[in-house]
Amino acid sequence: MNVARIRGQAARSPAWPACGLCAAWVLAGSASGCRVPVQSETAPTAAADVVDVLAFGSLDALAPGADARGTGPADADSAAGAGPDDSAGAPDVITDVSGGADTGDGLAALDALAALDALAALDALGEVDLLAALDAAPPPPTCEAAQKQCATAFAWLAGAGETAVEVRGDWGPKTWQQGVALQQEASGWHGTIALPWAKAVQYKFYVTYADGKTEWHNDPANPNTQSDGFGGKNSLLAGQTCDPWSCQPAQTVCGAAAAPGTFDWRDAVLYFVFVDRFFNGDPANDAPSKAAGVAPIANWHGGDWAGVRQKVKEGWFQALSVNALWLTVPLDNTDAAEGGDDGKAYTGYHGYWPRDVNKPDAHFGTLQDLKDLVTDCHAAGIRVVLDYAMNHVHTSSPVWQQHKNDGWFHAPKVNGQACVCGSGVCPWDGPSGVWCWFREYLPDFDFDHPAARKASIDNALWWLQQSAADGFRLDAIKHVEDAWLLDLRKRLLDEVEVKTGHHPWLVGETYTGDMAFIKSFLDPCLKLDGQFDFPLRAKLIEHVLLRKGTMADLSTFLDVNATFYGPGAIMSTFLGNHDVPRSIHFATDPPLWTDGWNPGKDKAWQNQPATVTSQAAYERMFVAQAVLWTTPGVPLLYYGDEIGLAGAGDPDNRRPMPWSGLAAPQQWLLGKMKAIGKARAAHPALRKGARTTLAATKDTLAFQMALGTDAVWVLLNRGDAAATVTGLPAGALKDALSGDALAGPEVALPPRSVRLVVASP
Repeated sequence: MNVARIRGQAARSPAWPACGLCAAWVLAGSASGCRVPVQSETAPTAAADVVDVLAFGSLDALAPGADARGTGPADADSAAGAGPDDSAGAPDVITDVSGGADTGDGLAALDALAALDALAALDALGEVDLLAALDAAPPPPTCEAAQKQCATAFAWLAGAGETAVEVRGDWGPKTWQQGVALQQEASGWHGTIALPWAKAVQYKFYVTYADGKTEWHNDPANPNTQSDGFGGKNSLLAGQTCDPWSCQPAQTVCGAAAAPGTFDWRDAVLYFVFVDRFFNGDPANDAPSKAAGVAPIANWHGGDWAGVRQKVKEGWFQALSVNALWLTVPLDNTDAAEGGDDGKAYTGYHGYWPRDVNKPDAHFGTLQDLKDLVTDCHAAGIRVVLDYAMNHVHTSSPVWQQHKNDGWFHAPKVNGQACVCGSGVCPWDGPSGVWCWFREYLPDFDFDHPAARKASIDNALWWLQQSAADGFRLDAIKHVEDAWLLDLRKRLLDEVEVKTGHHPWLVGETYTGDMAFIKSFLDPCLKLDGQFDFPLRAKLIEHVLLRKGTMADLSTFLDVNATFYGPGAIMSTFLGNHDVPRSIHFATDPPLWTDGWNPGKDKAWQNQPATVTSQAAYERMFVAQAVLWTTPGVPLLYYGDEIGLAGAGDPDNRRPMPWSGLAAPQQWLLGKMKAIGKARAAHPALRKGARTTLAATKDTLAFQMALGTDAVWVLLNRGDAAATVTGLPAGALKDALSGDALAGPEVALPPRSVRLVVASP
């Protein structure tokens, strides 16, 4: 244990005067942290008692002018405002030596001296070796970097009649709305805030005046600023570290006390299990429709929760480092066969035509089967996200039959014409997108009706609680009234997060390239945690699979995309899903489609594509997947994409999962996906790190992902020729995917390849 630390530098004296100096430093305000024994009501008389009084938790390092509570200006000549460094006019960092949050009730400096004098007396009598006793004291608190925090002083000089001063900023989920109040003292307003470890923080002073007016002010003592997005500037503190530090109590995203082992969704790898097409674990519940005109690809195939459970037990997901499953809608669906937009007959195998919202679909199993699946997933370290269709029900639903005339549903006609989405009177986009019916057999809820909204949210929470699932994928969220999403999140916070200590992850589907519109649904404590990143998918299809533009263009987009949705957003990044053609067909020579937004319906029912045989296409697929798996976000793996499953648009993109007979290129891709999954799991930098571009050319992109001491250099080559990437560290390196030994600063890249380079041990 160090007796004292001056501005983060350890200082230790072998003799007793060190303790006196430590207390003096506290009084002089020069120490950024000093471990001092707390005062005991009775003087210690044995070594054990001395160790007892070395407990931390009461003493703050006091700055000049501080009172006995440990509050006060951080620097005698500080100007209004706060800053993390020792620049002129900026206050010092005040560190709570307890390792806990600053509560303002530290011992007075004289009390600290009295405790030190007691130790000195014992040392002089030979009853205890002072330094040995100090070293026997508890170590500093232990916690992950994400829980570490540094106490930082803020000051605002008294001005023209302030009645309250807060510091507000982005260090917490709601700290722009409700900040930390500073305390008024003779020289101004002062306070200490525990800020996250090594995280840059934007902030402003929120000042209330005697006349009731409020104003936002930058910190005059801190020249560093960043755009606030509204034409102004926020003050900016660079990410800081400290020693000693404190450990914040584990909290959920929205500030509730976190349960042990709370999952960080930034660590998630999501696998979309399209249940009916995945694996048939219980043939007893197979019941394909016998309706005339239903082709096999549009009928039930027999996949069920028992089948998913079997694959969990076999370790299929674990081998891919998948730790979250997205399951198709569990609600009971109609038995009717209905016409799609293409005029073809379909069954409800996909789950999006709910009938009885209070029952599971028997094709998938019983409610107990769902519970057992979730239990097995949790035992395997896998979270479960349920797809939830709230926009509408099928006309066979009891909810429609009971409430079709009492305002729970939008009118089926506008100006006498059927209000079907995409029609002349009700376009998909714009205001009509909220009240139009997807099809004439899918009545659209009006969630501005309080009773309808409450009933729907009651149902969503019931499914979450009954199944013990961990979140929702919310279907077609842009077609639902805002009030529904706001109420859902509030109730999840009040009825789930606060009570269980777990934050349910909500990810939305907004099928658009409009980034601002996607962002409008995001707020982890009010709305969604994230959305599926359709714009990123489009760029990966364009620049990697179709090889249009340059990899430098992709790098520019990645730079913008990394911060566009805000620091609290956890987006899900993806190449494929059930609404777009299988990605492998964009990577062929020539590609089947040349526009990433093409739905592939031209080959959905005839001339469907065969399994791709070209090795080069699979290699390009892996280059594109590597971008997702080496950057923040929740990478989504649509079932079958790990083997390059073929398929055109819906329903051909929902072929049954093949469990045998894979071609050699498919086996190659599967092996690569397993390897990159292991690398992502092993390196926090790939999940939470900052991205820095090293080099970008027409066909290559190299960037570093770094978090603390963890660093990975990601090298990508989309081209059909070998390339060399420069700018890596000199010396011994290793490819985390292949295990190849490399040497920097130049690394060779084969055609259509990926290297994840790390320092060689």
